[in-house]
Amino acid sequence: MRVTDEMRQAPVHHVDETMLMAYATGSLPEAESLLVATHLALCPACRGAVETYEALGGDLMEDIEAEAVSPGALEAVLSRLDTGPDPRIERPAADIGDPTLPQPLRGYLGQTLDALPWRPVIRGLHEYDLGIGGARVKMLRIEAGAGMPQHSHEGTEHTLVLSGSYGDTLGTYRRGDVSTTDASVDHRPLAGGEGPCICLTVVDAPLRLTGPLGRFLNPFVRF
Repeated sequence: MRVTDEMRQAPVHHVDETMLMAYATGSLPEAESLLVATHLALCPACRGAVETYEALGGDLMEDIEAEAVSPGALEAVLSRLDTGPDPRIERPAADIGDPTLPQPLRGYLGQTLDALPWRPVIRGLHEYDLGIGGARVKMLRIEAGAGMPQHSHEGTEHTLVLSGSYGDTLGTYRRGDVSTTDASVDHRPLAGGEGPCICLTVVDAPLRLTGPLGRFLNPFVRF
């Protein structure tokens, strides 16, 4: 078998199976779906898993006997379709010439990383909020050698690396890798020295600063 560039760069940290199954069934919210879909663009193993789940779901549907539905069921389904976009549907592709950004993320941003209106947070750390409802979805840019503040989590945080790398107590993460952390994890991610670390993050609750200074700042600063 010929070793392709994609195989050489295949991620080693993946989205967990529960999220992959929810994505395959279309039940994952838009914010998490965006992160999973972007990871799938970079991860052959998880793409294969989603294809398997989708095929299994199709087989199960074929085995279910048809049943009569109650009056008004069609109208109820149609009314639900009007409540918002299907989180599995990609936004139109944007030809922005930035290979760092795979689809569907490229379509959401519609501009290159350099053109984003990055907001400085602390020295060496900038963020851009995508403004997606249901969770906070941000792009992070951590300069080479810089780090985030020591923190834990009040909820769940998913982080997908798009370029560069970072390391923490859980390991080292490079392009395509996903880290999922919660209240049980207290860490300080540090960007590698090869260049800025660009990440896509989805958090469902604020971070909780845990360093000596961070504990003092918690009432005043929210990440």
